[in-house]
Amino acid sequence: MHPTRREMLRLGLGSSALLACGPTVPQFLARSAHALAEDRPTAKGQILVVVQLDGGNDGLNTVVPYRDDEYRKRRPKLAISAGEVKKVDDRVGLHPRLEPFAKLLEQERLAIVQGVGYPNPNRSHFDSMAIWQTAKTELDKAAPGWLARTLDRQLAPNGDAAGLHIHEAFPLPWALAGGRQVIPSMARLEQFRRRLGMPQGAEATAQIEALDRLARQARGEPGSPLQFVERCGLITYASSARLERIQQDQPTAKADYPEGYGLARRLQWIAQLIKAGLTTAIYYTHLDGFDTHSGQLPRHANLLSELGTSLRAFLNDLEKSGESERVVVLVFSEFGRRLDENGSGGTDHGTAAPVFLLGQPVKAGLHGPYPDLTHLEDGDPIHAVDFRRIYATLLDRWLGVPHRDILGADFEPLPVLRG
Repeated sequence: MHPTRREMLRLGLGSSALLACGPTVPQFLARSAHALAEDRPTAKGQILVVVQLDGGNDGLNTVVPYRDDEYRKRRPKLAISAGEVKKVDDRVGLHPRLEPFAKLLEQERLAIVQGVGYPNPNRSHFDSMAIWQTAKTELDKAAPGWLARTLDRQLAPNGDAAGLHIHEAFPLPWALAGGRQVIPSMARLEQFRRRLGMPQGAEATAQIEALDRLARQARGEPGSPLQFVERCGLITYASSARLERIQQDQPTAKADYPEGYGLARRLQWIAQLIKAGLTTAIYYTHLDGFDTHSGQLPRHANLLSELGTSLRAFLNDLEKSGESERVVVLVFSEFGRRLDENGSGGTDHGTAAPVFLLGQPVKAGLHGPYPDLTHLEDGDPIHAVDFRRIYATLLDRWLGVPHRDILGADFEPLPVLRG
């Protein structure tokens, strides 16, 4: 029998424990707490950081086919010239504002997967993002996210949230929603503490430490409302306890993060959590603004500058802290942009685009074939790599979960990780 909201409120933990479960409380309540206590294989300390580029990044002006006549012909105003790009090889180069990525490529810390997409592409922001986040090409509004399904297959970490979403405006992404694990979503630590009703005042430290210890204990009968609420609320309390100590200690960043960039601030926070020893396996954040229907050149350049400088600082911070071998970063967008520029100095919704993997564990360089700009489907390059092959690689070789169990089919992994 599943616990009801009324039963949970009778336990005395009240709304703070329910709030700790985030916006997916009804889905949590629909599942037995038996599943929360099951032992499953765990990842061996590896961490995945996901950066979602919202709006549809223009892949052709990010990884630029500067030698392609068709690219220059179809984009007379927006094409990036051969003299401007940061050359990767004799056919493609990075946008000039992605010089930090060029440095990471030289240091063998950047893998570029070209032409990533899926069959029968969808140009709707919501629908295409749902496809990426559920890893299901047919929309299923009841499906848990692919990362939520992944975390459900891993042993819940000792007292810390299995995953963590950080952004000032975006809600918990579908990729992390709908599973049995507790996935907090926060903008900043102080807001998180208020939301949970964390202890305040002179006795706060002792109370938080007691909650931390309690979160590591199994109490209540399997499947009981008590066990469910304690696992849901107290795991989040425990993570908040560690976050509180991190805020008090203010560990010094070992890299210079760029000023004024929201992504840099969020990545610096994630680096602090990793260095502080949280057992959280997946961190998720966003960079918004890539829907460049007009005025693309300056907007896109500024966004890529924020992306490149923020991620280079993050990776340098982890390397200097001795954490770089544990972390892989995935950067993706819901779709690319069309080959043809439009009449407003921008580009419209497209299909295939590059995906980036960053970190010490990646096998650096270009992966996948070059885009064929003479072989189009409805005006767009045809995808060459199914995005689920990237997920399969991360699941099998990084997160320690057989990819067929999560994706429901076999996909050939890509050689984008070392070893």
